Amino acid sequence: MPRWPLHAAPKTTNTVNTRIDGGHALKAARKLITLALATAGATLGLPHASAQTYPGKAIRLVLPFPAGGPTDILGRILGQKLSEQLGQPVVQDNRPGAGGNLGAEQVAKAPADGYTLLLSSPSISISPSLYKKLNYDPQKDLAPVSLVAGIPNVMLLHPSVPAKSLREFIQLAKSRPGKLNFGSGGAGTTNHLASELLKTLAHLDMVHVPYKGSNQAMLALLSGEVDMVVIAVPPAIPQIEARKVRPIAVLSDKRLPTLPNVPTSKEAGVDNFVVSVWYGILTAGGTPREIVNRLNAELARVATLPEVKERLATAGIEPLHSTPEQFSSFISSETVRYAKVIKNAGIKPE
Repeated sequence: MPRWPLHAAPKTTNTVNTRIDGGHALKAARKLITLALATAGATLGLPHASAQTYPGKAIRLVLPFPAGGPTDILGRILGQKLSEQLGQPVVQDNRPGAGGNLGAEQVAKAPADGYTLLLSSPSISISPSLYKKLNYDPQKDLAPVSLVAGIPNVMLLHPSVPAKSLREFIQLAKSRPGKLNFGSGGAGTTNHLASELLKTLAHLDMVHVPYKGSNQAMLALLSGEVDMVVIAVPPAIPQIEARKVRPIAVLSDKRLPTLPNVPTSKEAGVDNFVVSVWYGILTAGGTPREIVNRLNAELARVATLPEVKERLATAGIEPLHSTPEQFSSFISSETVRYAKVIKNAGIKPE
Protein backbone atom coordinates (compact mmCIF):
# COMPACT_ATOMS: atom_id res chain seq x y z
CA MET A 1 0.00 0.00 0.00
CA PRO A 2 1.51 3.43 -0.93
CA ARG A 3 2.36 5.89 1.86
CA TRP A 4 0.31 9.02 1.46
CA PRO A 5 2.19 12.36 2.21
CA LEU A 6 -0.15 13.46 4.96
CA HIS A 7 2.15 16.28 5.96
CA ALA A 8 2.20 17.93 2.51
CA ALA A 9 -0.18 20.80 1.87
CA PRO A 10 -1.76 21.01 -1.57
CA LYS A 11 0.19 23.19 -3.98
CA THR A 12 -1.39 26.37 -5.35
CA THR A 13 -0.29 29.08 -7.72
CA ASN A 14 -2.39 31.82 -6.06
CA THR A 15 -0.68 33.15 -2.91
CA VAL A 16 -3.70 35.24 -1.92
CA ASN A 17 -6.03 32.27 -2.08
CA THR A 18 -3.49 30.22 -0.18
CA ARG A 19 -3.46 32.71 2.68
CA ILE A 20 -7.22 32.88 2.83
CA ASP A 21 -8.23 29.25 2.09
CA GLY A 22 -5.08 27.25 2.81
CA GLY A 23 -6.22 26.04 6.23
CA HIS A 24 -9.59 24.87 4.99
CA ALA A 25 -8.07 23.31 1.87
CA LEU A 26 -5.52 21.38 3.93
CA LYS A 27 -8.23 20.08 6.26
CA ALA A 28 -10.34 19.05 3.27
CA ALA A 29 -7.39 17.32 1.65
CA ARG A 30 -6.60 15.46 4.86
CA LYS A 31 -10.23 14.32 5.10
CA LEU A 32 -10.13 13.04 1.52
CA ILE A 33 -6.85 11.24 2.14
CA THR A 34 -8.18 9.70 5.37
CA LEU A 35 -11.28 8.51 3.48
CA ALA A 36 -9.09 7.03 0.73
CA LEU A 37 -7.00 5.18 3.30
CA ALA A 38 -10.09 3.84 5.01
CA THR A 39 -11.49 2.65 1.67
CA ALA A 40 -8.20 1.01 0.74
CA GLY A 41 -8.11 -0.69 4.11
CA ALA A 42 -11.60 -1.99 3.62
CA THR A 43 -10.81 -3.43 0.21
CA LEU A 44 -7.28 -4.64 0.86
CA GLY A 45 -6.71 -5.07 4.54
CA LEU A 46 -9.81 -6.91 5.64
CA PRO A 47 -9.50 -10.02 3.45
CA HIS A 48 -5.88 -10.36 4.54
CA ALA A 49 -6.86 -9.93 8.18
CA SER A 50 -9.71 -12.45 7.87
CA ALA A 51 -7.32 -14.92 6.26
CA GLN A 52 -4.91 -14.51 9.17
CA THR A 53 -7.63 -15.24 11.73
CA TYR A 54 -9.35 -17.99 9.71
CA PRO A 55 -11.18 -19.97 10.90
CA GLY A 56 -12.96 -18.05 13.62
CA LYS A 57 -16.21 -20.02 13.60
CA ALA A 58 -17.77 -23.30 12.52
CA ILE A 59 -17.30 -24.47 8.91
CA ARG A 60 -20.11 -26.09 6.92
CA LEU A 61 -19.17 -29.05 4.72
CA VAL A 62 -21.91 -29.62 2.15
CA LEU A 63 -22.33 -33.25 1.03
CA PRO A 64 -24.45 -33.22 -2.14
CA PHE A 65 -25.54 -36.85 -1.99
CA PRO A 66 -27.65 -38.89 0.47
CA ALA A 67 -26.36 -40.16 3.80
CA GLY A 68 -24.83 -43.61 3.92
CA GLY A 69 -22.96 -43.51 0.60
CA PRO A 70 -19.25 -42.97 -0.13
CA THR A 71 -19.65 -39.18 -0.09
CA ASP A 72 -21.14 -39.34 3.39
CA ILE A 73 -18.47 -41.74 4.70
CA LEU A 74 -15.62 -39.65 3.27
CA GLY A 75 -17.19 -36.38 4.41
CA ARG A 76 -17.44 -37.49 8.01
CA ILE A 77 -13.84 -38.69 8.10
CA LEU A 78 -12.53 -35.46 6.56
CA GLY A 79 -14.81 -33.29 8.68
CA GLN A 80 -13.64 -34.88 11.92
CA LYS A 81 -9.95 -34.47 11.12
CA LEU A 82 -10.29 -30.94 9.77
CA SER A 83 -12.15 -29.97 12.91
CA GLU A 84 -9.35 -31.33 15.09
CA GLN A 85 -6.67 -29.50 13.08
CA LEU A 86 -8.48 -26.18 12.61
CA GLY A 87 -9.85 -25.97 16.14
CA GLN A 88 -13.38 -25.25 14.91
CA PRO A 89 -16.39 -27.52 14.29
CA VAL A 90 -16.78 -28.80 10.73
CA VAL A 91 -20.48 -29.56 10.37
CA GLN A 92 -21.56 -32.06 7.71
CA ASP A 93 -24.65 -30.90 5.81
CA ASN A 94 -26.25 -33.47 3.48
CA ARG A 95 -27.97 -31.66 0.62
CA PRO A 96 -28.88 -34.29 -1.99
CA GLY A 97 -30.79 -33.51 -5.13
CA ALA A 98 -30.49 -32.76 -8.86
CA GLY A 99 -27.52 -35.05 -9.35
CA GLY A 100 -25.41 -33.22 -6.78
CA ASN A 101 -26.19 -29.78 -8.18
CA LEU A 102 -28.40 -28.65 -5.32
CA GLY A 103 -25.51 -28.81 -2.86
CA ALA A 104 -23.03 -27.38 -5.35
CA GLU A 105 -25.31 -24.42 -6.00
CA GLN A 106 -25.55 -23.65 -2.29
CA VAL A 107 -21.77 -23.47 -2.00
CA ALA A 108 -21.44 -21.47 -5.23
CA LYS A 109 -23.81 -18.83 -3.85
CA ALA A 110 -22.33 -18.77 -0.32
CA PRO A 111 -20.14 -15.89 0.93
CA ALA A 112 -16.57 -16.13 -0.37
CA ASP A 113 -15.05 -16.53 3.09
CA GLY A 114 -14.06 -20.20 3.31
CA TYR A 115 -16.78 -21.13 5.79
CA THR A 116 -18.83 -23.16 3.29
CA LEU A 117 -17.13 -26.11 1.60
CA LEU A 118 -18.31 -28.66 -0.97
CA LEU A 119 -17.26 -32.29 -1.17
CA SER A 120 -17.87 -32.95 -4.84
CA SER A 121 -17.75 -36.02 -7.06
CA PRO A 122 -17.38 -35.95 -10.87
CA SER A 123 -20.89 -34.48 -11.03
CA ILE A 124 -19.43 -30.96 -11.40
CA SER A 125 -17.65 -32.14 -14.55
CA ILE A 126 -20.64 -34.06 -15.89
CA SER A 127 -23.45 -31.60 -15.17
CA PRO A 128 -22.48 -28.86 -17.67
CA SER A 129 -23.10 -31.30 -20.53
CA LEU A 130 -26.00 -33.14 -18.91
CA TYR A 131 -28.23 -30.19 -17.98
CA LYS A 132 -29.47 -27.45 -20.29
CA LYS A 133 -29.24 -24.90 -17.50
CA LEU A 134 -27.44 -24.81 -14.18
CA ASN A 135 -28.07 -22.17 -11.54
CA TYR A 136 -24.33 -21.76 -11.09
CA ASP A 137 -21.16 -21.89 -13.19
CA PRO A 138 -18.86 -24.67 -11.91
CA GLN A 139 -15.81 -22.97 -13.43
CA LYS A 140 -16.45 -19.45 -12.13
CA ASP A 141 -18.57 -19.83 -9.00
CA LEU A 142 -16.54 -22.53 -7.26
CA ALA A 143 -12.90 -22.35 -6.16
CA PRO A 144 -11.07 -25.71 -6.25
CA VAL A 145 -9.08 -26.47 -3.10
CA SER A 146 -7.80 -30.04 -3.54
CA LEU A 147 -8.56 -33.52 -4.73
CA VAL A 148 -9.07 -35.62 -1.62
CA ALA A 149 -9.94 -39.18 -2.64
CA GLY A 150 -10.59 -41.66 -5.41
CA ILE A 151 -12.64 -44.84 -5.61
CA PRO A 152 -11.87 -47.21 -8.49
CA ASN A 153 -14.61 -48.89 -10.47
CA VAL A 154 -14.83 -52.54 -11.43
CA MET A 155 -16.71 -54.12 -14.34
CA LEU A 156 -18.93 -57.01 -13.26
CA LEU A 157 -20.84 -59.65 -15.20
CA HIS A 158 -23.72 -61.89 -14.16
CA PRO A 159 -22.47 -65.52 -13.91
CA SER A 160 -24.83 -66.53 -16.73
CA VAL A 161 -22.95 -64.36 -19.23
CA PRO A 162 -20.59 -66.68 -21.16
CA ALA A 163 -17.54 -64.42 -21.03
CA LYS A 164 -14.56 -64.83 -18.72
CA SER A 165 -12.64 -61.70 -19.69
CA LEU A 166 -13.17 -58.20 -21.07
CA ARG A 167 -11.98 -59.32 -24.52
CA GLU A 168 -14.47 -62.18 -24.54
CA PHE A 169 -17.27 -59.87 -23.40
CA ILE A 170 -16.53 -57.45 -26.24
CA GLN A 171 -16.57 -60.31 -28.75
CA LEU A 172 -19.85 -61.55 -27.29
CA ALA A 173 -21.46 -58.11 -27.44
CA LYS A 174 -20.35 -57.68 -31.07
CA SER A 175 -21.87 -61.03 -31.96
CA ARG A 176 -25.16 -60.04 -30.31
CA PRO A 177 -25.79 -56.39 -31.22
CA GLY A 178 -28.55 -54.86 -29.13
CA LYS A 179 -29.04 -58.06 -27.12
CA LEU A 180 -26.82 -57.48 -24.06
CA ASN A 181 -27.72 -54.83 -21.52
CA PHE A 182 -26.06 -52.98 -18.68
CA GLY A 183 -27.38 -51.34 -15.52
CA SER A 184 -26.46 -48.02 -13.96
CA GLY A 185 -27.39 -45.72 -11.11
CA GLY A 186 -29.19 -43.44 -13.56
CA ALA A 187 -28.59 -41.42 -16.71
CA GLY A 188 -25.42 -39.38 -16.46
CA THR A 189 -23.98 -41.15 -13.42
CA THR A 190 -20.35 -42.16 -13.48
CA ASN A 191 -21.12 -45.85 -13.90
CA HIS A 192 -23.49 -45.08 -16.77
CA LEU A 193 -20.90 -42.96 -18.58
CA ALA A 194 -18.19 -45.57 -17.95
CA SER A 195 -20.28 -48.17 -19.79
CA GLU A 196 -21.05 -45.69 -22.56
CA LEU A 197 -17.32 -45.03 -22.88
CA LEU A 198 -16.73 -48.76 -23.38
CA LYS A 199 -19.42 -48.80 -26.08
CA THR A 200 -17.62 -45.99 -27.89
CA LEU A 201 -14.12 -47.43 -27.51
CA ALA A 202 -15.11 -50.95 -28.61
CA HIS A 203 -17.93 -49.95 -30.99
CA LEU A 204 -20.58 -51.94 -29.14
CA ASP A 205 -24.37 -51.89 -29.32
CA MET A 206 -25.77 -52.53 -25.84
CA VAL A 207 -28.95 -51.44 -24.06
CA HIS A 208 -28.82 -49.11 -21.07
CA VAL A 209 -31.12 -49.92 -18.14
CA PRO A 210 -31.13 -47.04 -15.62
CA TYR A 211 -32.03 -47.48 -11.95
CA LYS A 212 -32.50 -45.04 -9.09
CA GLY A 213 -29.06 -45.69 -7.70
CA SER A 214 -26.01 -47.92 -8.04
CA ASN A 215 -27.25 -50.20 -5.25
CA GLN A 216 -30.41 -50.92 -7.24
CA ALA A 217 -28.28 -51.57 -10.32
CA MET A 218 -26.23 -54.08 -8.34
CA LEU A 219 -29.40 -55.84 -7.17
CA ALA A 220 -30.52 -56.02 -10.79
CA LEU A 221 -27.22 -57.66 -11.73
CA LEU A 222 -27.51 -60.16 -8.89
CA SER A 223 -31.01 -61.13 -10.01
CA GLY A 224 -29.99 -61.42 -13.66
CA GLU A 225 -32.09 -58.49 -14.86
CA VAL A 226 -28.97 -57.00 -16.46
CA ASP A 227 -25.84 -58.61 -17.88
CA MET A 228 -23.22 -56.09 -16.82
CA VAL A 229 -22.62 -53.29 -14.34
CA VAL A 230 -19.72 -50.93 -13.72
CA ILE A 231 -19.69 -50.04 -10.05
CA ALA A 232 -17.39 -48.75 -7.31
CA VAL A 233 -15.17 -51.44 -5.82
CA PRO A 234 -16.27 -51.26 -2.14
CA PRO A 235 -19.88 -52.49 -2.60
CA ALA A 236 -18.70 -55.02 -5.20
CA ILE A 237 -16.21 -56.89 -3.05
CA PRO A 238 -18.71 -58.85 -0.89
CA GLN A 239 -20.56 -60.01 -4.00
CA ILE A 240 -17.30 -60.96 -5.72
CA GLU A 241 -16.14 -62.94 -2.69
CA ALA A 242 -19.51 -64.72 -2.59
CA ARG A 243 -19.05 -65.54 -6.31
CA LYS A 244 -22.41 -63.98 -7.14
CA VAL A 245 -20.81 -61.78 -9.82
CA ARG A 246 -17.76 -62.11 -12.07
CA PRO A 247 -15.20 -59.27 -12.14
CA ILE A 248 -13.44 -58.90 -15.48
CA ALA A 249 -11.55 -55.59 -15.16
CA VAL A 250 -10.80 -52.78 -12.76
CA LEU A 251 -11.02 -49.39 -14.49
CA SER A 252 -7.78 -48.05 -13.03
CA ASP A 253 -4.15 -47.58 -14.01
CA LYS A 254 -2.92 -50.30 -11.70
CA ARG A 255 -4.22 -53.43 -10.04
CA LEU A 256 -5.88 -53.06 -6.68
CA PRO A 257 -4.70 -54.67 -3.43
CA THR A 258 -8.31 -55.59 -2.66
CA LEU A 259 -8.70 -57.37 -6.05
CA PRO A 260 -5.16 -58.47 -6.95
CA ASN A 261 -6.27 -61.12 -9.46
CA VAL A 262 -8.48 -58.79 -11.50
CA PRO A 263 -6.62 -57.19 -14.44
CA THR A 264 -6.76 -53.50 -15.25
CA SER A 265 -8.79 -52.46 -18.28
CA LYS A 266 -5.57 -51.91 -20.25
CA GLU A 267 -4.28 -55.35 -19.31
CA ALA A 268 -7.66 -56.72 -20.35
CA GLY A 269 -7.28 -55.21 -23.81
CA VAL A 270 -8.93 -51.76 -23.80
CA ASP A 271 -6.80 -48.59 -23.68
CA ASN A 272 -8.13 -45.33 -22.20
CA PHE A 273 -10.85 -47.15 -20.29
CA VAL A 274 -9.95 -45.69 -16.89
CA VAL A 275 -12.88 -44.31 -14.93
CA SER A 276 -12.84 -43.69 -11.19
CA VAL A 277 -15.12 -41.88 -8.80
CA TRP A 278 -13.02 -38.97 -7.57
CA TYR A 279 -13.77 -36.51 -4.80
CA GLY A 280 -12.50 -33.01 -4.16
CA ILE A 281 -13.06 -30.06 -1.87
CA LEU A 282 -14.19 -26.72 -3.32
CA THR A 283 -15.38 -23.47 -1.81
CA ALA A 284 -17.13 -20.35 -3.10
CA GLY A 285 -15.45 -18.57 -6.00
CA GLY A 286 -13.56 -15.45 -4.96
CA THR A 287 -12.46 -16.84 -1.60
CA PRO A 288 -9.11 -15.22 -0.63
CA ARG A 289 -6.15 -17.27 -1.78
CA GLU A 290 -4.69 -17.30 1.72
CA ILE A 291 -7.76 -19.19 2.97
CA VAL A 292 -7.68 -21.61 0.01
CA ASN A 293 -4.00 -22.28 0.73
CA ARG A 294 -4.71 -22.86 4.42
CA LEU A 295 -7.43 -25.39 3.60
CA ASN A 296 -5.20 -27.07 1.05
CA ALA A 297 -2.39 -27.45 3.59
CA GLU A 298 -4.75 -28.91 6.18
CA LEU A 299 -6.15 -31.41 3.66
CA ALA A 300 -2.58 -32.44 2.79
CA ARG A 301 -2.03 -33.23 6.46
CA VAL A 302 -5.25 -35.23 6.63
CA ALA A 303 -4.22 -37.33 3.61
CA THR A 304 -1.01 -38.45 5.35
CA LEU A 305 -2.56 -39.45 8.69
CA PRO A 306 -2.16 -43.24 9.23
CA GLU A 307 -5.58 -43.56 10.88
CA VAL A 308 -7.24 -41.80 7.95
CA LYS A 309 -5.47 -44.03 5.44
CA GLU A 310 -6.58 -47.08 7.39
CA ARG A 311 -10.21 -45.99 7.68
CA LEU A 312 -10.41 -45.05 4.03
CA ALA A 313 -8.73 -48.28 2.92
CA THR A 314 -11.33 -50.24 4.86
CA ALA A 315 -14.01 -48.42 2.84
CA GLY A 316 -12.11 -48.97 -0.43
CA ILE A 317 -11.20 -45.29 -0.75
CA GLU A 318 -7.75 -44.01 -1.73
CA PRO A 319 -6.66 -40.67 -0.18
CA LEU A 320 -5.43 -38.09 -2.69
CA HIS A 321 -4.05 -34.56 -2.63
CA SER A 322 -3.33 -31.87 -5.21
CA THR A 323 -2.69 -28.17 -5.50
CA PRO A 324 -5.68 -25.93 -6.27
CA GLU A 325 -4.26 -25.40 -9.78
CA GLN A 326 -3.91 -29.13 -10.40
CA PHE A 327 -7.47 -29.75 -9.23
CA SER A 328 -8.79 -26.93 -11.41
CA SER A 329 -6.99 -28.33 -14.46
CA PHE A 330 -8.25 -31.83 -13.65
CA ILE A 331 -11.86 -30.62 -13.43
CA SER A 332 -11.50 -28.93 -16.82
CA SER A 333 -10.05 -32.05 -18.48
CA GLU A 334 -12.76 -34.25 -16.96
CA THR A 335 -15.43 -31.82 -18.20
CA VAL A 336 -14.10 -32.14 -21.75
CA ARG A 337 -13.84 -35.93 -21.51
CA TYR A 338 -17.36 -36.45 -20.19
CA ALA A 339 -18.77 -33.99 -22.71
CA LYS A 340 -17.45 -36.23 -25.50
CA VAL A 341 -18.92 -39.36 -23.89
CA ILE A 342 -22.31 -37.71 -23.43
CA LYS A 343 -22.32 -36.46 -27.03
CA ASN A 344 -21.23 -39.81 -28.49
CA ALA A 345 -23.84 -41.64 -26.42
CA GLY A 346 -26.56 -39.26 -27.55
CA ILE A 347 -27.56 -38.45 -23.97
CA LYS A 348 -29.87 -35.47 -24.10
CA PRO A 349 -29.49 -32.66 -21.53
CA GLU A 350 -32.31 -32.54 -19.03
